[in-house]
Amino acid sequence: MGWFRRPAAAAAPRVSVLHGGAKTAAGGAALLSARRVVTCAHVVNDALGRDLYTTAPPADDALHLAFHGPGAAQHRTARLAVWVPPQWGASAMVWQGDLAVLELDEPAPQWLSPVVWRDMAEGQRLRAWHGGGEAIAFADTEVKLHEDRFGYLDGQLSGAAIGPGFSGGPLWATEDATVVGLVVAHVMPGEGPMSPQATVRRSWAVPWQAIREELERAGAADTVAECAVRGRYGTAACADGSTAAGVAAELWSLLGDPARRAQHARTLAALFGYEPPPGESAPAVEELAQLLASEERALASLSESLAPTLQDGHARAGLDRLLALGRLTGTARLLSLDEHRLLLRELRPAVVADAALLPRAAREALRYIAPPRSLSGARLDPRDLDAAVTELEAYRDGGRPADGISPVPALLTLVEYAAAATAPPVRAALHAWSERVAARLGCHPAAVQLRRADATAWAAYRPSPVVRLVAEISGPPDRYACALWEVRQDGATASLVTADEPRSGAEIARLIREAAETARDDGGQGVTHVDIVVDRDGLHLPFDEWEAASSVEFLPRIPLGVKFRIALRCPEVSARAPRREAELRRRWESAHTGPLVVDENCASPEKVCALLETSHRDTAQVVLHGPPAPREALLQLCLALGVPVVLWDRAAQSHEHADRLDGIAPAGPLHQLPERIQHFRAEQYGASVPSPARPSLVWENTELPLPGGLELLDPAEGADIR
Repeated sequence: MGWFRRPAAAAAPRVSVLHGGAKTAAGGAALLSARRVVTCAHVVNDALGRDLYTTAPPADDALHLAFHGPGAAQHRTARLAVWVPPQWGASAMVWQGDLAVLELDEPAPQWLSPVVWRDMAEGQRLRAWHGGGEAIAFADTEVKLHEDRFGYLDGQLSGAAIGPGFSGGPLWATEDATVVGLVVAHVMPGEGPMSPQATVRRSWAVPWQAIREELERAGAADTVAECAVRGRYGTAACADGSTAAGVAAELWSLLGDPARRAQHARTLAALFGYEPPPGESAPAVEELAQLLASEERALASLSESLAPTLQDGHARAGLDRLLALGRLTGTARLLSLDEHRLLLRELRPAVVADAALLPRAAREALRYIAPPRSLSGARLDPRDLDAAVTELEAYRDGGRPADGISPVPALLTLVEYAAAATAPPVRAALHAWSERVAARLGCHPAAVQLRRADATAWAAYRPSPVVRLVAEISGPPDRYACALWEVRQDGATASLVTADEPRSGAEIARLIREAAETARDDGGQGVTHVDIVVDRDGLHLPFDEWEAASSVEFLPRIPLGVKFRIALRCPEVSARAPRREAELRRRWESAHTGPLVVDENCASPEKVCALLETSHRDTAQVVLHGPPAPREALLQLCLALGVPVVLWDRAAQSHEHADRLDGIAPAGPLHQLPERIQHFRAEQYGASVPSPARPSLVWENTELPLPGGLELLDPAEGADIR
């Protein structure tokens, strides 16, 4: 068993998925995080009164859950977040998939911790509970065969057996209270090729390995990242042999005395829930090294108890080397258990009060490195705070590229900036936390003070208000790369979102609306204009119809074109038409004629080209009518000839539909055209008989250059403009 031993799994906390409106359980579930549980899809089907093997995702119905532990059960409602339906394969007895992640409407009870996962392996002794949650309703079983995506379980012929109602519940390893998979089904006597004698107590499960793969394949990598995972104790290893030898050597140097090693080992055991043997014995150095490799916060926690006891610089240097080796293993987190809990406790109220605090601070504190995805938007959902902290722990130096002072980790730098923008009591608590962690890590106090001075200056600065947003959107239909900038009244620009991964139209619309709301909350007058930068294929996408959810729960979703004055820009054309930029400026400066309206009388490219180079050489606006294919060719022509404003109805199918744009008054004052289009969309949105027109507008404003000379490069190649 070793020196570090887990207590046996007793009556572990249990989660029930209940039939709608009833107290009976359809099955069990495992808590992934404070807001999410995972169960079987067929359990969700059963709870909602559907056929067990229905593959279509259920409607947005509330599911009822019960959490069993100390005292009376506590109830929550949840909604479907990830759906992996049952999928029949070659076998007629088992199926693949069958997973559902549920999002809780409010956090799980505080006394309930998320399960800790580890891989399933043959020979593991496991315990499962019936979904009803009664402590007495447990069944013991063992993994007899782990094959590909399935785990086959056999129970002894004594005690209770897995059966109906156990599905979706976690399989707890009795030796250490980790979870290795979910119960899926019990093989009933006489099913398929199995005789009643052979299937008395055979069940099958989905192992953690398959759960992880299925969720990642379903696009829920963020959910997997939230899961606590432990390698099987005794088999965890460092990155390579030399690193493992280095860890052991430094441990011998720091904790060679058995009494001293026992003292710190018992502190670790208490923190991580192990039961050391009685007496004054100490673990072997090799066993302690294995624990540090298998528990991601063990090394930081060990250094937290060890650092104050070091008497000289030589010992401190040894601890620094040990921490550096821990980073090389890829398994050690930056923060100890206590540091992590304290940071979340101090930061969460500040994030709840100001969801833009951390993203705003990150844009300045992490200006020399790409921010993590969780902080790339305008706001941070308080539920994602833990994920943001975890991401930042992997960042090493958050300071200036070369300032001659010991590096300060990015997380501590961000905390200093966040502290500078909070109320004095929170600021003092975060400063104390930062100083405590910096001292443990060996950061020079002057380095921390420099970050603090920079943060104070940043918090005192009041930039000019944000007046416009610029979004660069590209990619295949339905999933787009999006980078987002804010433009201030004095012309300064700042990157808000980098094009790090594909997003849906609704996700991009939410980012844009949240950025505008954040700018208004920071004291601006409100963003009214959004420029959307696209390639030629993106000119016909319905950006104005993308519905944007608000970060304020009471406000409804609303189309971008109703909320903002949307204008398209297409710098790609300039690369193909070298004279375009000069023509754009000339037409803006010379514009003193009305628009060129392209109707059936002048619908050929040759005619339009002739007009734009002669009688309409100074025209700044073209209104395009007609069917889609010829209209697209004319649009490309107008852009190549440097026409800065082009208006068309993307829903028009013929010249007979020209009058649909009359409500916009295309020939009215040019400078008011974006506002008239916005008002037209607002009047038609939700109308009982809305207009079929879908106006689109290119507006190339040469007085408002794109951030950094944006030219629709690959998102990974673009510079982070500050």
